[in-house]
Amino acid sequence: MKTALIILAAGKGSRMNSDLPKVLHPLGGAPLLAHAMQAGAAVNPERTVVVAGHGAALVRRAALGLDDTVRVAEQTEQLGTAHAAAQAREALNGFDGTAIVLFGDTPFVRPETLGAMTEARRTGHDVVILGFEAADPGRYGRLVMAGDSLERIVEFKDASDAERQISLCNSGVLACDAALLFDLISAISNDNAAGEYYLTDVVGLARARGLSATAVTCDESETLGINTRAELAGAEAAFQARARAAAFENGVTMPAPDTVHFALDTVVGRDTVIEPNVVFGPGVTIESGATIRAFSHLEGCHVARGGIVGPYARLRPGAELSEDVRIGNFVEVKNARIGEGTKVNHLSYIGDATLGRGTNVGAGTITCNYDGVMKHHTHIGDGVFIGSNTMLVAPVHIGDQAMTGSGSVITSDVEPEALALARAPQVEKPGMATKLFNMLRAKKAQQQRGS
Repeated sequence: MKTALIILAAGKGSRMNSDLPKVLHPLGGAPLLAHAMQAGAAVNPERTVVVAGHGAALVRRAALGLDDTVRVAEQTEQLGTAHAAAQAREALNGFDGTAIVLFGDTPFVRPETLGAMTEARRTGHDVVILGFEAADPGRYGRLVMAGDSLERIVEFKDASDAERQISLCNSGVLACDAALLFDLISAISNDNAAGEYYLTDVVGLARARGLSATAVTCDESETLGINTRAELAGAEAAFQARARAAAFENGVTMPAPDTVHFALDTVVGRDTVIEPNVVFGPGVTIESGATIRAFSHLEGCHVARGGIVGPYARLRPGAELSEDVRIGNFVEVKNARIGEGTKVNHLSYIGDATLGRGTNVGAGTITCNYDGVMKHHTHIGDGVFIGSNTMLVAPVHIGDQAMTGSGSVITSDVEPEALALARAPQVEKPGMATKLFNMLRAKKAQQQRGS
């Protein structure tokens, strides 16, 4: 059965008190919208439509950045969920299959749950609603069931006392034949207190036509919607708890898991050790058997098997570490490929560079890659020894098995196996230290008397 996604992402989210559209607020290093799109991608949709409204240009850019095949429709007036879903009609013109309506601010719906909804559609139900057993049903809409048949959705304000005792609640997520969905939406009225078109009315209209409706249930935690900063913080805590549990399940060791923060797309191989207070930004892959030491920050990078990073290291986008590389304390690596077995152990910056195999970079080394306008590349070969406090002024090439003397400023290429020294000769003036200190102390005493 073919599937399409309609992701509703038009809301302003006024309770977030933000200029940023609600669906673009980050959760696990990725916008809320990315979570909904990732869950939906598991059903292999033929088309995905994101319905944008507030901050539509920003939402469009983010959606296309996540998946350039996404179609973006715009809801210029916010007139309710059914009105929002209707904006996807043109993008789904000619589509023959099931449309699943998701919400861009509801990040935790699992792919398995969407799979269960599509299976319910496949087995003959015209409309499938996602419901959940609420610990505190509160003001949620109630799902009135007769066996596996969903008779209607009753909003709390319209529910009888008996209906308010129902704990099976409506999440808002639904699946329906696309053509039927838009047909039913066309029949929805806004004759209600809010003057809005509600997607929940689809069920009543379908049942009035003698069509089948049912509910698939999920854990209440999957239906968590984000409306406030406090709820976003709670969602972050829930996301991190799930990510840590998944890492443990996959064979990762974390002595202090509550201090480790993952991103939505973090990949960590088995037998990796992650020490306390490590932060993974987006785009990080760690192969098996690596060690990420305490207080390190990684983003947009790859660490191969046996790598050791940190403590207090920063890997920025484009950092590519081969097997058994060591990146030590207070080292920053950006847009650089580090060869197998190479060590950059202390207080160094390696940016826009290629380092060969088995090279050792001494403390305080800097690749001077930026001239104020352009970035330039540094190439360091295999088996090179870079002396401490070496400045490598790019573009520059250091040949295999070469060496630089400590304190050198290297501005020209170094031939293989050569020693490069580039520092001013040392000058010594006997007794001058005592004279200089005496002069300075006298000057300071004079200034103090004058004050």
